[in-house]
Amino acid sequence: MESQIKALHQQLVTKQITCTALVKEKLELLKKNTHNTVNSLLDTLALDLAAKVDAKITKGEEIGLLEGIPFGIKDVYMLQGTFATASSNLLKNYKSAYTATAIQKLLDAGAIPLVKENCDSFGHGSSSENTIFGAVKNAVNTDLVAGGSSGGSAVNVALDYTVFSIGGDTGGSIRQPAGYNNIYGLKPTYGRISRYGLMAYASSTDCVGPLAKSIEDIRIVLNVMSGKDAKDQTSITSSEITEDAILKNTVKTVGYFKNFIENDAIAPKVKADFLQSIEKVKLKGIKVKELDFFPSDILVSTYYTLAMAETASNLSRLDGTNYGNRIEDKNLKETYAVTRSENFSEETKRRIVGGNQVLSQGFSDEIYLKGLAIRDQIAANFTKDFEEVDIILSPVTPMSPPKIGDSLKDPLAMYLSDAYTVGFSLGQLPTLTVPQGTQTGLQITAAKNNEELILKFANFLKDTI
Repeated sequence: MESQIKALHQQLVTKQITCTALVKEKLELLKKNTHNTVNSLLDTLALDLAAKVDAKITKGEEIGLLEGIPFGIKDVYMLQGTFATASSNLLKNYKSAYTATAIQKLLDAGAIPLVKENCDSFGHGSSSENTIFGAVKNAVNTDLVAGGSSGGSAVNVALDYTVFSIGGDTGGSIRQPAGYNNIYGLKPTYGRISRYGLMAYASSTDCVGPLAKSIEDIRIVLNVMSGKDAKDQTSITSSEITEDAILKNTVKTVGYFKNFIENDAIAPKVKADFLQSIEKVKLKGIKVKELDFFPSDILVSTYYTLAMAETASNLSRLDGTNYGNRIEDKNLKETYAVTRSENFSEETKRRIVGGNQVLSQGFSDEIYLKGLAIRDQIAANFTKDFEEVDIILSPVTPMSPPKIGDSLKDPLAMYLSDAYTVGFSLGQLPTLTVPQGTQTGLQITAAKNNEELILKFANFLKDTI
């Protein structure tokens, strides 16, 4: 699909449509939708901004490429004056006091926010079922999960309720739902986009990223959001990626992890489709190399050890004292306990308990520090791999999307669905889901700060597979 952003921009500047009409159309779709993608509509704000865009066009003033383009925001981002619930009972009435840097950059470019989107509570889940707003339904088959935790964002894009959406990816939370709903989803290099104003899940792997229906729209949005931010000391400076730069493929060597494919956990169809994709790449004259990597069970256990530890620490501040849905009890200690017990989801409580166990005296040396050491080994493994290959290709998930309800019955199966995404998160690498190659797409990964190469290869795959 060609760029929706560019197509709509052209229609706006040539007055084929008005921005107000465009926004009203999208809002109406969101109001009527039965996929549980909406936590709150930003209709008053959106229509006010649309009227200003229309006024500029009427006066003959030039508008920017993103000006007047409607988008969605996963409900873990701050947008001043709007609800920021994290799909949780604890924050169901909380309103943002400020705006996240990434969202502010989009507002400064003129993009129009329509909706705060449903997701797994605090990002805890791989199915968008752990939410007070009801399970998000897959865009292709409503009996199936939408993926998580950015499920509402992915479905809104897939069904054209938003032109693009901003998700959050900690261990695969953009890439997996993008794959489940047959769209593009990018987890950039850690730090390329500021995390300021994103509710923290696991601070060492949390990433801001876009979901869209085209590579070009991913590029446009990525450029706008990227950059060093004084409010986020982990943010980095990055170069703009031009449209011309991604049109010609320069990838000569592709690698894939053979233990991902020669694995009992992978569905036969996913395996067969992936290997067929590899053969098509070879036919184009690109060298393909098998790579060795850590077993998927080690990746999953390492990721969840560190992520649970970090989320236990990050969520310790949520006790109803400063903000949130406070439940009074007989004393302060019991108030804290009942507030957290009644307001956190079962999955969030599971992760907090696991994280506190990992960090507790007598366990931290044996478990947490070992997890940190394995993460260092994973990063070293990637450094070696990218000396041998330009990019790494992998399935997004080992299986097709489960039915709604199945993941809630089996949390371990839900964790294992992240087997092919968490390794790249631990390595803090840029990774893009593309809707080709297998039922849940393919994942393209490059060395840090090499999003340009990923987008080049994505364009190549679009015409190859």
